[in-house]
Parts: sequence; C-alpha cells; structure tokens
Amino acid sequence: MQNTDRRHDLDWLRLIAILILLFFHTGMLFNPWTWHIKNAETSWSYAYWMVWLHYWRMPLLLFISGAGTVLALRKRTPTQYAGERFRRLIVPLIFGMFVVVPPQIYYEHIGQYRGYADFYKTVFEFVPYPKGSFSWHHLWFIAYLFFYSLIGLPFLMFLKSSRSAAFKSTIASAMSRPYPMLFIPPMIMLVTQVLLRPYFPEETHALINDWAFFTLYFMFFLAGIFCYSEPGIWEAIGKNRRALSTASLIALFVFYALYGHLRQVIALPWTKQQVETAFDAAAITGSWFWVITIVAWGQHLLNRPHPWLKHFNEGLYPFYILHQTVIIVVGYYICQLPLTMFAKFSAVSLSTLVVCILAYLFLIRPFALTRILFGMKPRTRPKAMGVQLRVADEKQDVAK
Repeated sequence: MQNTDRRHDLDWLRLIAILILLFFHTGMLFNPWTWHIKNAETSWSYAYWMVWLHYWRMPLLLFISGAGTVLALRKRTPTQYAGERFRRLIVPLIFGMFVVVPPQIYYEHIGQYRGYADFYKTVFEFVPYPKGSFSWHHLWFIAYLFFYSLIGLPFLMFLKSSRSAAFKSTIASAMSRPYPMLFIPPMIMLVTQVLLRPYFPEETHALINDWAFFTLYFMFFLAGIFCYSEPGIWEAIGKNRRALSTASLIALFVFYALYGHLRQVIALPWTKQQVETAFDAAAITGSWFWVITIVAWGQHLLNRPHPWLKHFNEGLYPFYILHQTVIIVVGYYICQLPLTMFAKFSAVSLSTLVVCILAYLFLIRPFALTRILFGMKPRTRPKAMGVQLRVADEKQDVAK
C-alpha cells in the first residue's frame, strides 16, 4: 500500500474531531468543571460523556497532524517545511493571543472593567493568565504543534533515510500485530508519565511548564508520523479494526468503572490514591486504544472523496481559532436566558457554528491578509487561467 495520495479518511476524521471540540467546549459551560464562564446551573450529566472525549479528542488531532507532517514533507525541503510551519502556526498564534483570545478573558472578568477598551490595556502588561490577561488559552494546541513539528523533523528525516531500514523493519514487524500495536505505545507513554509527573503534577496544567503533558501529547504526534510512514503498519491498523474495537470497549468499561468510583457512584475495594493511579493509567492506555480504533474504522469507512471535503478542511483551521471565543461571548448572553440547559447548549452550539462559518466565508477567506493571520494558504490563480493569459499575451505580440 502506497501512501502517496491524499488520505480522505484523515480529512474526514479531522473534520469530525474539530466538530467534537465545538460540542465539548460548549459543554464546558454546563458541567461542574472549572472554566472561564459557567451557566448558573450545571449538571454532571455533561461531565460523564465529556470526560471520555477529553482523553482522545486532542490526541486524535495530534495523531492526524503527525500523519499530515509526512505528507507535507514529501512536497517540501526541511527548510521550506520549517518556514511554512512558522507562517501557518506562529503567525496565527501571535494574532490570536492579541485579538482572538482577549475577549475570553474579558468576559470571564467582565464585572471588573468599565468596558473592553479598559480591559484590553491590561493585555500589554504581559502578565500570564490567570493572574493577568496574557494567554494563548485554547491556542496552546497551535504552539505545541509548532514545536512538535520542529522536534519531530529529525525523526522523520531519519525514517526517510536508508539508515533507518533495520529500525523500521524491527518496529514494523512488531507493530503490525494487534497486541504490540495496542500495548507498546501506551507502555512508552506511561513510562514518560511515571518519570515526569512527580515533577509536573496535574496542578501545573496551565500548559506553560508542564513537560509531562507536553511529552504525552508528543507521543501521539510521533505515532502519527511513524504509523503513516510505514505502509505495513498503516494497513495493519485497518485490518485489525475489530480486535482494536474489542480492546477499546474493554478499556472504556474499565475507564468508567474507575471514574464512577472517583465520583462515588461505584465502590471499589481500593484506596483513593490507588484508584486515582489506576484511573490515570487506564485513561492514558484508553486514549491510545480509542485513537487507533477510530483511525482504523476511518480507513474502512471514510477514505472517500466528497466535493465539499476540500472546502470543509480549508475552513477548519480558522474555525478552530475562533470557536472557543465565540462560545464564550455567545454563551455569556445565552446562559442568562430563561431556558433549559439543553436548550442553551443547543443554542450556543448552533450559534457558534453559524457565526464561525459566516466569519470564515465573509471576513477571512476572501482577503489575503486575513488568510495569512488565520494560517490559510495564499490564494493561487488556477493554472488554466494562467495558460489563457499567456496565450492572449502571445497573440497580442504577434498582432503587433
């Protein structure tokens, strides 16, 4: 199997993952977890489905991003690739930190300021959130992806060289079978967390100094690179989808049993510390199981083109950059309405979707500057049009 053509399944999975982010971040308004703004009434019914999504939604995006790195580097030199990553990741990140993210912080502390202009001055004090108003909030993913892309570049260049033949053969031979495919990656992930979490406990999840979190997600990015680089492994993932599904269901059962104990819904004969440790291990292991199973079924069901798929994927990056800010701004007002939680959830989700699509179609996509600021590729004139223009020029020269 040659991975030379565009993978439509990865495009579809990217679209699905971004839409899940829309519903996940909308749900943050209504579950009991701490977030920037909250509805007056919250419910654990939101937390029970969101806690599962929490452990595989971003790992799936990072796995897909790793696979996309393989595709991107086939058409670029390493220097061109690094420059393209800077333009498409760092430029939107800087723009987002000064334009897109600040409204989120303003609405979180809206009662402390006379208006947005009064608040916005505090951004330039450069005091990191939560003590100040300077943050990347949900754009952490863009910052991490930039560093992952650069750190992972030598690994990818090694895989492309003849020096990696023995290494690739050994790993591919093992990872093409269901049990190693399932258990080798999470074992490596667990080792990194055992080594790093004592120095970076979960309280550090401000995503600034948390090297345990950074390393865990980097593993998913590297896995995407390696699995997509090796056709044998990629094909084996799809072929073993039923075995992967069985393992994922078992992991899901264990995950919710442990989570139920932590929520005091289920009683297990262990201490709280033992259950918390077991839950962390089950969550990390399950993250890999669920990601690889989704990728496997994506290969089987979604590797099909669609006339609109290219347009959907072009707009996903601007949508990601905008969505959380729109959720918070729209949600602030909708949560004050006398509606049920489900009605508010539906209204915020639909309003955010509509606002982001309209902003993309009319404010971002048509203009060269906004395309750059939101990390989109520059517009290119169709080749056929270029040929027509050259022919017209030649005819004019002949006429002269």
